[in-house]
Amino acid sequence: MTIAVDGTPKTIHEIARVAFDKEAVEIPSDTWDKMQVSRQIVEDIVSNEDRVYGINTGFGKFADVAISVENIRKLQTNLVLSHAVAVGELFSEAEVRAAMFLRANALAKGMSGIRPEVVQTLCSLLNKNVVPYVPQKGSVGASGDLAPLSHISLVLLGKGYAFYEGELISGQDALNRAGIAPVELEAKEGLALTNGVQMTAAVLALTIHRGYALAVAADVIASLTGQALRVVRDAYDQGITSLRPHTGAQEVGQNLRMLLEGSQLATVSGEVRVQDPYVLRCIPQVHGAVRQALGHVASVVEIESGSATDNPMVLPDGRVISGGNFHGQPLSIAGDYLGIALCSFGNMSERRMARMMDHNKSGLPSFLTKNGGLNSGFMIMQYTAASIASECKVLAHPASVDTIPTSADQEDHVSMSTTAARKAREICDNVSYILALEYLAACQAIEFKGAELLSPAGQAAYELLRGKVPALQEDREMHHDIEEARSLIVSRRLEKAVRQVVKKLL
Repeated sequence: MTIAVDGTPKTIHEIARVAFDKEAVEIPSDTWDKMQVSRQIVEDIVSNEDRVYGINTGFGKFADVAISVENIRKLQTNLVLSHAVAVGELFSEAEVRAAMFLRANALAKGMSGIRPEVVQTLCSLLNKNVVPYVPQKGSVGASGDLAPLSHISLVLLGKGYAFYEGELISGQDALNRAGIAPVELEAKEGLALTNGVQMTAAVLALTIHRGYALAVAADVIASLTGQALRVVRDAYDQGITSLRPHTGAQEVGQNLRMLLEGSQLATVSGEVRVQDPYVLRCIPQVHGAVRQALGHVASVVEIESGSATDNPMVLPDGRVISGGNFHGQPLSIAGDYLGIALCSFGNMSERRMARMMDHNKSGLPSFLTKNGGLNSGFMIMQYTAASIASECKVLAHPASVDTIPTSADQEDHVSMSTTAARKAREICDNVSYILALEYLAACQAIEFKGAELLSPAGQAAYELLRGKVPALQEDREMHHDIEEARSLIVSRRLEKAVRQVVKKLL
């Protein structure tokens, strides 16, 4: 199967398939024709020597500097060379692949004036898995993700660096090994390759993809903790959740009812206590709100994936108009929202874990160990969860409210969208660890209750972990246990195991 690069919106799932599964991409013939029409408009401008921004002028503050016909090619190459100045750790190969796919798809709308052959070369990099070397820091998310996208564009020219078959080599060597000819940029093409916030969109898309996995895992793990703490299941009754019919809360309430079905540990009001603390009682409302945030941010990214983001835009009627479609503010606000929302998974998870540590609240042995004092048990595991949860709150400070002028104040409001996306991704990674810690603690707590008393869904989750991590009898090194538990979550093996029992899990 292939995924079309045709300028239409792409789903988060499609973006993830290209990024993670290396799904092949192709440009349909009618899309090729649309790009060719747009290209002809640019070539006519060059031939007529009409003065149009980005085609035969400088960029940014240099917009009023005319560029001669003989220097137009050099102008575009110089743009890519001068803009490839990102620094720091690298974006992951999956993130770079997603950005390449999204940029190619934006160009495929036929509003950028780029030759379709250049877009085809970008697609060839994806299909041959040539992954440019792209540092993470340097974009302010306005006029596009200029620095990151320029590092990608370098490889199209046979410059820069790229990963090919696991090896970091020069861009030219990567093209040679993959059998791809380098391109020589023509009028407007350097600008077309770099104008847009596709690096931001790529990071957000893959963070959302991971966030969906965490949403299911959070419900499953919370149901395990709930059983260890003799949860009052009445709070999840449909009669309650339907009276405040937010979609997310309805979904989570339904999940919890299915996950607790058949449990001999879950209780009803008055059996052990009348009601639970909020981290148990309000799971549908809190987890549900995060789910809805994921859905909203996904819709923003999917709209972006089918948008034209160049400046200037080459319209089908022949007009070439400067505007601001490259500005990353829609994604910046969405990225902040996503990061803030994901913090709630972490906050709830850490507090549920903390309740299991305290004998007075849980009725379980302190810190889930039989011989407390000689053994510390899960004491410091909860410290780790607390540390990471606190770090998430620092990372949740919004990037979208910040701006700093660039290009001698020509670009006097910027979005910081890439920063917002990177923070959301880091929060997502942190939350996966907090959930892993709660998963380990919940299964350890069940050792003192009896796994046979769990619901069938709970038993599936418990047995999956115990296949990788034995119960804690006395203190041992546990950092490997955390990684094992996290792997079960992020790989969705936990979700798959539970879905064997609860097939309608949302």
